Amino acid sequence: MNTGSIRLFVESDLAEGAEAPATSLQAHYLGAVMRRSVGDPIILFNGRDGEWLAHIVLLRRDRATFRALTQLRPQLAERELALVFAPLKRDATDLVVQKATELGATAIHPVLTAHSNTQRVNLERFRSIAIEAAEQCERVDLPTLHTPVPLAQFLDGWPAAKPIAACFERSRSAPIHGTAAGLIVGPEGGFTVTELDVMRRHSFVIPVSLGPRVLRAETAVIAGLALLQAY
Repeated sequence: MNTGSIRLFVESDLAEGAEAPATSLQAHYLGAVMRRSVGDPIILFNGRDGEWLAHIVLLRRDRATFRALTQLRPQLAERELALVFAPLKRDATDLVVQKATELGATAIHPVLTAHSNTQRVNLERFRSIAIEAAEQCERVDLPTLHTPVPLAQFLDGWPAAKPIAACFERSRSAPIHGTAAGLIVGPEGGFTVTELDVMRRHSFVIPVSLGPRVLRAETAVIAGLALLQAY
């Protein structure tokens, strides 16, 4: 349903008549940037209770309150689609989190590899990017964000019954297909021989190809997730 309203993520529970406070940034955005006022419609979601039509009942410079009116969409379970990627440089990593959210990733797993650009990630920054992307693309949930772990540790903890596609560049692997529950993309320098061997030892890892060209890691994420969603 298109009401012409702004979509915002809130932490509060949503139900008919329930009030939800805005963050100070949301209040500033509504009043100073979008020139909204009390009584104007807003669409809210919290990742648990679906999507709701609400209106503004209080708006000050640094605070606002919404009241939920009618549920527009129920909360439905998304198809499981995990993204596993080696953190890149900051701008590229931000792009990966944004596009993975838009393309329906239900979980984002940063993994540490020999050629990873960094060994640290800012999960709060990831969450902010994911929220903004979900607001824009009309998702009613957020991907689950995981703390970085070494690639081998991630594979040891992945359920063996769930196939996961791994992008092997410069390989003769089969094209990607839709049975995978996730996608593994390596760092800018690619996987090492040892890391490729570790993945091949896990029967649930399906080596796949994204075509004859060597793609940037962020491009491989977008292409791979889009193909899996298309199936």
